[in-house]
Amino acid sequence: MTTAVELGIFRLLADEPGCDAERIRTATGVPAHQLRVLLQAVCTTGLLTRRDDGGYLNSTVATDLLVPDGEDSWSHILVGWKEVYYPAFADMTTALLAGTNTALAAHPGDEPTLYQRLSRNPALETVFHRAMSAFTLRSVDALVAQPEFAVVRHLLDVGGGDGTTSARLAARHPDLKCTVFDMPSVSRLDRAATAYPDRVDLHPGDMFRDDFPADADAVLFSHVLEIFSENQILLLLGKAYDALPEGGQVLVYGYNVSDDETEGIFGARLGLYFNVLASGTGMAYPARDYEKWLRRAGFGDVRTTSGLSYEHGLTVGTK
Repeated sequence: MTTAVELGIFRLLADEPGCDAERIRTATGVPAHQLRVLLQAVCTTGLLTRRDDGGYLNSTVATDLLVPDGEDSWSHILVGWKEVYYPAFADMTTALLAGTNTALAAHPGDEPTLYQRLSRNPALETVFHRAMSAFTLRSVDALVAQPEFAVVRHLLDVGGGDGTTSARLAARHPDLKCTVFDMPSVSRLDRAATAYPDRVDLHPGDMFRDDFPADADAVLFSHVLEIFSENQILLLLGKAYDALPEGGQVLVYGYNVSDDETEGIFGARLGLYFNVLASGTGMAYPARDYEKWLRRAGFGDVRTTSGLSYEHGLTVGTK
């Protein structure tokens, strides 16, 4: 499927529906036999169909998700998974037995997480954040629509990546100011500061080593805490608590597996990726874990909005 995306097969069939294997071969440069094998494989997924006359057609799913090249296209997500995630999964048994992210050895450097090491490979870092941004855009509208943001004056977006979430929040809430706090190599990719230069600031830094920027009345961890261990999460929540004024809120958004930890297919893949490659710990924690940790960090009025798109939830606490 991803190879068909990279070769432009879905886009070709959108422009020329019903074209045959010879036309696809000419457009892609794939030798005839190998193309025959690839087209048969893609047809088994249901993303392509083959007519009696030998012409190929995109399915509705392929047309909707794989033909467009917008920022939220699944084509970006699939390429990111192929280039970053999937090579690591060959190391899964070794990593889980070792209790650490042994697949990280494939990326140069001595830093303990993938996110830090990607700064040494700007091309791959760009592929990675394009995929992350696309998947974020698939789920972020459910976050942006939550009523908590209507009363926030200044939001600190910790680990905000390339600013995709802050950009959507700034677009939805015209009085909201956002500060994106992430590593310097990630901040250079930030799109929100470009789109909203008067309302989105960049604050490069290390969330564990550096103080949180001041003057925010809400702290957002979107797809951040799930990367880390309980002790690391409590440290970050403690820093958020110290940075917030009385009445300030912390918002934790991300994947939640079910409370009995038997459901959540997106969360399952994510947890394995964290432990094999990204950080050596973390998972798509059930919401009850975040609620417990927020209370331990000193927050009150803790509550969760669950059942959001792609297995997401939002857990909120007030200082």
